[in-house]
Amino acid sequence: MITRRRVLETAGGGAALAGGNMLFPGLLHAEAAVPGLPAVLPQGMRDEVVMDALPGKKPLIKLTYRPPNYETPIEYFRTPLTPNEAFYVRYHLADIPEVDATKWRLTVGGDGANGETTLTLDDLKKMPSAEVAAVNACSGNRRGLFQPHVPGIEWGYGGMGCARWKGARLKDILDKVGLRKEAVEIVLDGADGPAVDKTPKFIKSIPVWKAMEETALVAYEMNGQPLPHFNGFPARVVVPGWAGVYWMKHVVSLRAVTKPFDGYWMKTAYRIPVGKFPVVARFISQETEVNTPITELVPNSLITSHPDGASVKVGPVTIGGIAWDGGHGIRTVEISLDGGSTWVPAKLGEDLGRFAFRPWSYELAAKPGKNTVTARATNIIGQTQTAALILNPAGYHHNLMQTVTLSAA
Repeated sequence: MITRRRVLETAGGGAALAGGNMLFPGLLHAEAAVPGLPAVLPQGMRDEVVMDALPGKKPLIKLTYRPPNYETPIEYFRTPLTPNEAFYVRYHLADIPEVDATKWRLTVGGDGANGETTLTLDDLKKMPSAEVAAVNACSGNRRGLFQPHVPGIEWGYGGMGCARWKGARLKDILDKVGLRKEAVEIVLDGADGPAVDKTPKFIKSIPVWKAMEETALVAYEMNGQPLPHFNGFPARVVVPGWAGVYWMKHVVSLRAVTKPFDGYWMKTAYRIPVGKFPVVARFISQETEVNTPITELVPNSLITSHPDGASVKVGPVTIGGIAWDGGHGIRTVEISLDGGSTWVPAKLGEDLGRFAFRPWSYELAAKPGKNTVTARATNIIGQTQTAALILNPAGYHHNLMQTVTLSAA
């Protein structure tokens, strides 16, 4: 377990805890070099990345500070649910207000709605509630592992997390105003904003059909607790199966529109080449001949029990990890000990639902010397992790099969 004591020890006792900060008042600095970073991360990134504790968080891997982008260490993925205090933090813009829950309001309307209404947090909590266990993963998770490297936040393995989300169904909220038949998208806006006027505000949209799914929520609880500030307090949009870019934090507005939303973060950013990835969920109203918005997560897995290069004893060794996809559900996880020539099934663990991390384990008979272990996940509709990286300009959908080498003695 990573603790502040361990972080300080890793730093050789040189890290200092200092309260007070212009951007995040009360920020506790617990900085130390991060051991075990993937060797393929850019050298400059490896030199600069440190452990750092935001208010309400355990020390996480700090990638950027303004805006805050903090990665979850792999050891927190050894269970299917990620603790709130270790859940990754992702922001595009640096102006992040402390939202007063008693003053928070959610405005619902737009030209694609039959009316307009405003909800308080109490109003939201009085509505019928729903809960779903779902993975929230940054579109660029593992971007730092791309070869050749691409620009953007250089995430390692931890730009993601899985939690139980509780809130009101998005469809029930939209039903309060009623949607016109001409409505094509729901535009999502949050309380955070740019530090300068020339930076486009972070606004996203989702197709009406996705918003009307039973599992889409405006959530106010995460793992049985109020949302942490850095994960969207007091309420955020939850879009199970889709990339975290649509999970609008500190949501203040839901707007039904009759024409495709053309803001920067839809028209220009977060797009992938058409036909390059085997995704089922298409965002047709936003698609062009050459690119389309990123939507559902692709099948993926992660070995969490041992870092690459770990030392183990000769004999039985339990290898463990997690697998996930865009909501079709994981069918199998397989293990190869010979570089992919042959595969054997791993044992699947607790099933928290088709949108959640699925734990798995495999009993390895470690032989003296080097033991290579490769994992691959396949979902229920037959999609499998790739053996070759699917290159794309923004470094999205990294789902290359992972291999770790264990040294047994």
